[in-house]
Amino acid sequence: MTQPERKALKVGDTLPPLVLAPVNRTTLALFAGASNDHNPMHIDIDFARKGGMPDVFAHGMLGMAWLGRLLTQWVDQRQLRQFNVRFAGITHLGNQITASGRVTELFEADGEHRAKLEIQSANQYGEIKIVGDAIVAL
Repeated sequence: MTQPERKALKVGDTLPPLVLAPVNRTTLALFAGASNDHNPMHIDIDFARKGGMPDVFAHGMLGMAWLGRLLTQWVDQRQLRQFNVRFAGITHLGNQITASGRVTELFEADGEHRAKLEIQSANQYGEIKIVGDAIVAL
């Protein structure tokens, strides 16, 4: 974890990006087991095809978990004050996701210094998959 220095931090600074391995069936199966989300759209190719999809695809909450990992590799999870996302696209098998963020505001609240962050994930083609924001204590 690369803890940010409050005094050196400024609006526009970026978080170290989190680059993940391409999404594969094993990742989806492991996440289904860990989250108890066994929706067949994410693990059963026949079911996904019946639903009009070419193949299975990643759980939205897996993408959110990756953004959470981006944040907790920058600050300790106890410093997370708010975390919001909006799902913007489907993460298909083979997509290599990069999670990124940048500081949009520095302020004080409840007696602590905080940073507001814009966060997002995108695949290797630049297609946005999730957008959001977070507030962390510094």
